[in-house]
Amino acid sequence: MSSATGFVGLGIMGEGMAARLLSEGVAGTESNPLVIWNRTKSKCEALQSKFPEKLIVIKDTAKEVVESCGITYSMLSTPEVSKIVFEGDNGVLAGVGEGKSIVDCATLAESDMKRMDEAVRSKGGRFLEAPVSGSKGPAAQGSLIFLCAGSEDLFNDIKDSGLKAMGKASHFFKSKVGYGTRAKLVVNSLMGTMLAAFGEGLALSESMGLDPNTMIEVIGQGAIQAPMFNLKGPKMIVKDHAPNFPLKHAHKDMALACDMAKETGVEYSVMESAEKLFRGARDDAELKVADEDFSAVFEKIHKESTSEYSKKRKLG
Repeated sequence: MSSATGFVGLGIMGEGMAARLLSEGVAGTESNPLVIWNRTKSKCEALQSKFPEKLIVIKDTAKEVVESCGITYSMLSTPEVSKIVFEGDNGVLAGVGEGKSIVDCATLAESDMKRMDEAVRSKGGRFLEAPVSGSKGPAAQGSLIFLCAGSEDLFNDIKDSGLKAMGKASHFFKSKVGYGTRAKLVVNSLMGTMLAAFGEGLALSESMGLDPNTMIEVIGQGAIQAPMFNLKGPKMIVKDHAPNFPLKHAHKDMALACDMAKETGVEYSVMESAEKLFRGARDDAELKVADEDFSAVFEKIHKESTSEYSKKRKLG
């Protein structure tokens, strides 16, 4: 088996994750080079420039990455992109053979993960479903949380190396693929619902003449405190929605979670209301916040509000 480590997808999350494999010494050496591919090649070249002392090999296709490596991590942005890169003629699956291992860190539908798992195993490979809890900052800092299912042997092989370099915790749920995705969708749907409720509370505070920064401080001092509120709140007030987790991706996860709840027969009216709010923000041609951070749902809240404060804020 090749000792090289592969990484496919150097977007908002993948860039930081691959960098951690290099900075922590998991890959990038003569004995274990990091082999990479991204749809935009300049991202690969930028990573190479950032770590000139490390051995980084850029390939022309995802297939070549998998063929060159024993273990390949994949982090792609959407189910559509993941399907194209995985199933294409020069994609991930095309490079899978006996002894190859794929660790997919994207958030997809459970059916997508199961399809990939079956395809990889049918060609003699190992597959680990490993979606992550965390966004751009935690990816760069190595503080992601991995939610895993599938090959337990593969999980054990990487939990103290690759996963440890990229994350602060790794959880293995079951050998049956799908449970990692289930856990991730629960986490992200709760996160989106919390932020929607926080945004409404913040808009109400502003509209009632309460200082929003003081209210963020108050919220952070009680039982409802959450790191996300302290991190996002001050930026939301000043309309700073530089993307760490794009709103369109947050909505995608919430929609998948709603589908999961419906299929399972669980009451999900609160989550569904938040999903509709995010969907409205994503589709709002005037706001144009789909590619902004998911905190930009706050702009939709103010747009739909009729308070004097919200009216003035829209003009600001």
